Amino acid sequence: MSQSQDNPGFDTLAIRAGQTRTAEQEHSDPIFATSSFVFASAAEAAARFAGEAPGNIYARFTNPTVRAFQDRLAALEGGEACVATASGMSAILSTCLSLLQAGDHIISSRSVFGSTTNLFSNYLTRFGIQVSYVPLSDLDAWAKALRPNTRMLFAETPSNPLTELVDIRALAELAHTHDCLLAVDNCFCTPALQRPLTLGADLVIHSATKYLDGQGRCMGGAVVGDESRVGKEILGFLRTAGPTMSPFNAWVFHKGLETLSLRMRAHSASALTLAHWLEKHPAVEKVHYPGLASHPQHALAARQQAAFGGIVAFQVKGGREAAWQVIDSTRMLSITANLGDAKTTITHPATTTHGRITPEQRVEQGIGEGLVRMAVGLEDPADIQADLARGLDRLC
Repeated sequence: MSQSQDNPGFDTLAIRAGQTRTAEQEHSDPIFATSSFVFASAAEAAARFAGEAPGNIYARFTNPTVRAFQDRLAALEGGEACVATASGMSAILSTCLSLLQAGDHIISSRSVFGSTTNLFSNYLTRFGIQVSYVPLSDLDAWAKALRPNTRMLFAETPSNPLTELVDIRALAELAHTHDCLLAVDNCFCTPALQRPLTLGADLVIHSATKYLDGQGRCMGGAVVGDESRVGKEILGFLRTAGPTMSPFNAWVFHKGLETLSLRMRAHSASALTLAHWLEKHPAVEKVHYPGLASHPQHALAARQQAAFGGIVAFQVKGGREAAWQVIDSTRMLSITANLGDAKTTITHPATTTHGRITPEQRVEQGIGEGLVRMAVGLEDPADIQADLARGLDRLC
């Protein structure tokens, strides 16, 4: 991007986009903590409710603080419109229920967040939406899974927790050749490291709870895309069904975006350092991190992403008992399933984030009992390493 004011760069957009000062001329963005808005007349109220005049109507679907966050995130992703939701899962639900109907078919990557699998398999199917799962990186499998009624391809790349990737540009070409939408969960990378819309994706989905916030303070989600699908269809669902982001949470996310690029670069640098160390540790069988040359999609990650992200998963020798020992031996790391925090977090996916899917689904996704997932924070990497070594060294 040019660094001129007419075409500002990413970091400038992260700080300046989406802000509209009020008559008070505040420098920091305000929070509009209101459930409703006053109209100058009955005619103005009628015009706004009818969609004939712009302006705020009701905070379930129009709020200046939420709009500021939406506009900023849309600018960072390169999208025309953004709809903010109450959580990342409600962003996925809103997308599916807005754009799909009974009889439609979704192809999803097999390696997605456990709650996404549950949503697709246990709930969307109740409404007549069919779901198939394929290995994320296998483009031939995606092509073979296509049906005449396939309407959406859904990919989480990098995946949770094994950081597997798919070639977004190639998958987008496949989707569009068969008149399908491509939705990409960009939670692990954020637009600071990866911009799926520029690679051909139609929709980008976020759990804002993670890196967009960056400090584990609030719940939220977002969908970014074009004005027709996102700005009308998904917004229409939000207006009616109400999975709404609160103004306070929107304000937190809006401010969090200001430091997004700095944080993602720091997360990535520390994660790479720790991944190299883990790969050499005798108690570790395998490390899953795109920044390692041993990662199957390392070259793709280098081409598709600006950096490799902050998620490192590793398989320890000894199964669940050994994995739990490593986790329980830490003194600084936070044992929690959330990620994207300034504080490093660590969890056992098989019994937490993916504990509600079937054992067979975990095997298909490659989530073993010895797998540990770490979201590398912003502490000194030497201290993170020392904390992990307490448990790992005891396994040798």
